[in-house]
Amino acid sequence: MVAKKGGNRGEDAEDELKREPLQAILLADSFATKFRPITLERPKVLLPLVNVPMIDYTLAWLESAGVEEVFVFCCAHSKQVIDYLKNSKWFGQPNFAVSTIESHDSISAGDALRLIYERHVINGDFILVTGDTVSNMPLIQALKEHKERRRKDNNAVMTIVIKQSKPSSITNQSRLGTEELFMAIDPGTKQLLYYEDKADDRKGTISLDKGLLMDNASISLHNDKQDCYIDICSPEVLSLFTDNFDYQHLRRHFVKGLLVDDIMGYKIFTHEIHASYAARIDNYRSYDTISKDIIQRWTYPLVPDVQFFGNCASKLERRGMYRASEVGLSRSAQIGPFTVIGNGTSIGSNTEISDSVVGEDCVIGSNVSIEGCYIWNNVTIENGCKLRHAIVCDGVIMKSGAVLEPGAVLSFKVVVGQQFIVPAYSKVSLLQQPVIKDSDEELEYDDNSSGIIGIPSISSTPEKLNDQFGTKLSDSQRRAGSEVGDGGVGFIWSLGEGGHEEEWRHSVAPIPADKLIEIIRTATDELEISNQDGNFLPPSGELEPDSVDNDSDEDARDDYSYFEKEVEATFLRAVHENVKEDHIILEVNALRLSYNLTSTDCASALFYSMMKLASDTPHDTPGELVKNVATVITKWKQLLKDYLSSIDEEVGIWPY
Repeated sequence: MVAKKGGNRGEDAEDELKREPLQAILLADSFATKFRPITLERPKVLLPLVNVPMIDYTLAWLESAGVEEVFVFCCAHSKQVIDYLKNSKWFGQPNFAVSTIESHDSISAGDALRLIYERHVINGDFILVTGDTVSNMPLIQALKEHKERRRKDNNAVMTIVIKQSKPSSITNQSRLGTEELFMAIDPGTKQLLYYEDKADDRKGTISLDKGLLMDNASISLHNDKQDCYIDICSPEVLSLFTDNFDYQHLRRHFVKGLLVDDIMGYKIFTHEIHASYAARIDNYRSYDTISKDIIQRWTYPLVPDVQFFGNCASKLERRGMYRASEVGLSRSAQIGPFTVIGNGTSIGSNTEISDSVVGEDCVIGSNVSIEGCYIWNNVTIENGCKLRHAIVCDGVIMKSGAVLEPGAVLSFKVVVGQQFIVPAYSKVSLLQQPVIKDSDEELEYDDNSSGIIGIPSISSTPEKLNDQFGTKLSDSQRRAGSEVGDGGVGFIWSLGEGGHEEEWRHSVAPIPADKLIEIIRTATDELEISNQDGNFLPPSGELEPDSVDNDSDEDARDDYSYFEKEVEATFLRAVHENVKEDHIILEVNALRLSYNLTSTDCASALFYSMMKLASDTPHDTPGELVKNVATVITKWKQLLKDYLSSIDEEVGIWPY
């Protein structure tokens, strides 16, 4: 073979990727407390997501995307993570090396990256991802763009992956339960110029530096993008963390720090995906949403009926129901659509399960009702229990007639007494709620901390689990039964500083009707004030220095206003004339095409129409108004389900 003459800097990027082993850093610690009390006993990356540990989804994607070496950084419950990986099939795979880096004193992502830098294990550009990420995106194009930018500009140190995810106009949240995110991006180069998470300010306003507008010929402002938390980094990223100990959080500190640093001139770019899937499990609502995405096959091939590392493939049956090979199912039991039943589970007579995931070796009695729940492994649910939109961890026992209200979370080995009703959004654990609150609480970072039950390995048998728990329960924990009914065992944790406000926003349960009404009223008042002041920020628009007043924005607002009125008229006519739901969908879709709007705009307009119908129905008290809303939603729930199933992304406020 004849060698090429000279050096060709324009050589194909794919050939370069093949020559250089692609490395990845996987953070197996979220350095957050949103999944407590569950994560006091088991690390988040080992929690089951549709009956598969979260970390297996991340590793399976990295392996399929061509990554050859992964460094898993372990901190909280590090021994559990290391033991799980050693006993899994990930160790010893050809062309896919997985190794662990352990730390007992890191309290942030910044600390983790500084420690990895000291180990000198990263040799070039690498993928930075957390162990709670689910994706099927190919990396080749994003890597190619990153490397081409690096050849032209050494200051291009990071590329972050984003995707379209229009936030709900009602709650100012994405469908994953995260707060509104504002980005400013150069539409030509895709350079990230501004990044602001509006967690602390829901007014929908941002402040841009004048220099940003003067230095850039064109800027696109977005609040309709989702940060996938998948980053392609140059080695300089690690050294930047080492040089600046103020960098703790990846986004709040590092990304924002580089964006405002005019001295060093480092740049961050974006890569937007369209046909692929990528999302991170950040809270209980995103856990619920991503679980449903997996069941509805948006994450293919990482789906329940396809065998990949760490999972036991189930059979896909009609209406999106997955069932393992060995399931004991009574003839009178009814299994609804989009439900997963794990291996070794038995289900009694006249039991109804819908829109739920049931793990392995569970025993579910007769006359049980389960809707929108996540039942993990080795759970016992006795006769007559009712569960709605809740999470039930391994080894839980619910005695006959017990009820779980929406948003409840039962941590490991909790026992709920007979006929006891667990209140909405309650968190119940065998562990008492910590009193001293550190940044991430040392309790999660030491498997042998005093006051914490020593949790056995995730691979332990049910018999071993029972034995170990039976000998380590303290007297105070044995007396905790009074909090969860007759014969129950567990402590009900008090709500956090945000109270119910934060709980319902981040819960697996649908947002309550009274909260929706309250949000609508507040949003309407703010919109009226904003319009009076002449301030309006579109979901995504392009700002140019010479065109501050953009007539097209006003035209777009007028078009949407007319569109919303026509949808409202269509819906009200359907109510009064008993028009079939299929005909409503056809008419609304026709309006969408004529106004050149999106399917989510249709869903939002339909929702407003339903709320107006409820408010126009006679009522004397706020309680009666809530009942009106519930009646309208119940009556037209199927219309919304049918309609939302035809679009790529649900609005994020409706139960599936």
